Amino acid sequence: MPSLNDPIRIGAIDAKNRIFMAPLTRGRATREHVPTPIMVEYYTQRAGAGVILTEATGISQEGLGWPYAPGIWSDEQVEAWKPVVKAVHESGGRIVCQLWHMGRVVHPSFNDGKAPISSSATTAPDEAHTYEGKQPYAEARALPVDEIPRLLADYDRAARNAIAAGFDGVQIHAANGYLIDQFLRDNTNHRDDRYGGSIENRIRLLTEVTQTVADAIGKDRTGVRLSPNGQIQGVDDSNPDALFGAAAAALSKIGIAFLELREPGPNGTFGKPNHPPVAPVIRQAFDGPLILNSDYDPAAAEAALADGKADAIAFGRPFIANPDLVERIATHAPLQKDVQATWYSQGPEGYIDYPTLTESQAA
Repeated sequence: MPSLNDPIRIGAIDAKNRIFMAPLTRGRATREHVPTPIMVEYYTQRAGAGVILTEATGISQEGLGWPYAPGIWSDEQVEAWKPVVKAVHESGGRIVCQLWHMGRVVHPSFNDGKAPISSSATTAPDEAHTYEGKQPYAEARALPVDEIPRLLADYDRAARNAIAAGFDGVQIHAANGYLIDQFLRDNTNHRDDRYGGSIENRIRLLTEVTQTVADAIGKDRTGVRLSPNGQIQGVDDSNPDALFGAAAAALSKIGIAFLELREPGPNGTFGKPNHPPVAPVIRQAFDGPLILNSDYDPAAAEAALADGKADAIAFGRPFIANPDLVERIATHAPLQKDVQATWYSQGPEGYIDYPTLTESQAA
């Protein structure tokens, strides 16, 4: 069986190892959602990953409601992403852009006061992070069927822009309670048209977005992220095995390059799931490379590969504090602990100042 340090090919992308960097929102772009030079250094430091999955990146202003998060809908954003991608490539890395529409968790203050869109007229729990501090979420507007072509066009443009910026591919963010997940799961999707009701209908937006992106840039450069297990941001489903098994089978039929799952285990950092793991069901339904994510340490990751549960593992928070995570895993070196207070701050502290193993030993 493969190990974490073995290469893998996912679609058109040759990865030098199976230690992927999971998407991590870090809040270092401008207020206008344009990538900044500091992001060049951050991603280049982590180019040892088999594949970097970028922080969630907005496909449109309508879909982006996180302070200082980057986008990929404008020419200015594309140009600002180019040096990031070029530097990662020059360091021998591969980098994929995660395409994000947040749906009902976009606060109106990000979009000229307009209500966010979702599958149905629902309101997310808790509060939104905004430039003016935390504010209550607003009720979403149910997206009419006649607006779905516009949404698909936004995904098409974002995917083409990512390739124009030099990215090796894209990952469609269909997880974590954001727009596509709001369509997938039955506690937020109350529709009675062809996008609601049955599982076949609820996975329709996911398959249409994925097919649109695959047609735009090639299925061999298109990946998807799902979060099959448990409630997140108020989004949940009564039958996740059936739902996500059907979604995985549909994605397999399209022939995407890879599928990544964020599925916390019984001791997950952000709460326990309320259902047994769905990943084994998805493993049976999906024919392509499967990447697992959430709370893995190196030993558990190696075990997952050895048991055939996954083809690669995406590490999130370990990559924050360990830019040379691949080397540390290979040499069984200790891992540094990240500082949560600087996850979303706007400066170099807690972003590009974590030392490598070599730097620590020289200090």
